[in-house]
Amino acid sequence: MSELKTNHHCYKSIYNVIKTFGFTKDPKLNDYILVIQYASEGDLHKYLQKKFAEINWKQKIHILINILIGLEAIHNANFIHRDVHSENILVDLPSKYYVNCKIGDLGLSRPANDTSSDNEIYGVIPYIAPEIFKGSAFSKESDIYSLGMIMWELTTDCKPFANVEYDHTLLGPDPKKRPSIYEIEKICYSWNLGGNVIYQFYQAEFKRIMLIDSKNLSPKFRKKPHPKAVYTSRPLSSYIFKCSSTNFSLNNYISKELEFDIDIESNKSNVLETKRNIEELNINSYENNENTLKLIPIYQKQ
Repeated sequence: MSELKTNHHCYKSIYNVIKTFGFTKDPKLNDYILVIQYASEGDLHKYLQKKFAEINWKQKIHILINILIGLEAIHNANFIHRDVHSENILVDLPSKYYVNCKIGDLGLSRPANDTSSDNEIYGVIPYIAPEIFKGSAFSKESDIYSLGMIMWELTTDCKPFANVEYDHTLLGPDPKKRPSIYEIEKICYSWNLGGNVIYQFYQAEFKRIMLIDSKNLSPKFRKKPHPKAVYTSRPLSSYIFKCSSTNFSLNNYISKELEFDIDIESNKSNVLETKRNIEELNINSYENNENTLKLIPIYQKQ
């Protein structure tokens, strides 16, 4: 019932929060079941595993904007999601060339002014903000941290911190240093429109295609995660209690994905060369694939 009420408050006219129609009851198990809007592609994690090589940078920004709009609607309704991760983002494909993402699973959501800490905490550890492990309450800022982890996965198709065992060493504990949902949205819209970042997008797209072609970036070639890296929602209160009794240790952890980054200081002539290489790569690698979304220059209208 809690999820049904929260969905009613957050959905309204925003299409990027999954719609809940009601609930029914399983006659055999005697369990209640929510009846929600159908999402043809399942969750974002599965969608990325299936389509990652076909999703260009402009499409990644579009997916991120969808998620931002949904999370902004939840925050504007004065709720905190508390369990934002890729398997709670549902993907619909209304047409062959249009992807629509919606935030789902509002069962753990609470009003933003609910600071009680006596409830059992559930979640997926890599997506939970570090301050929660020190006993702080969930907040809009902790949702933003979770969003950052989704951005990591959207960029690399690797779940965050998949190569390490989870311990009590925490990163980036200050929620005040995180941007607001509005600030992230503003940046994404500016990227989506092109403008001054056109050349960086060409460079990033060239890097993405090169990494896929070299078999360094693709679900097919992903290394197995650490055996103690768990990506299912589970009770965490006892774990968090144990963490809250330890001191913060800022580890200089740098993910291996950093080596996939682009050099944004490249001069214009290098980027123009990148643009030509992208166009050649795009023709050679993708032209004959009917199931692949066509690469469209960032400045070109669709």
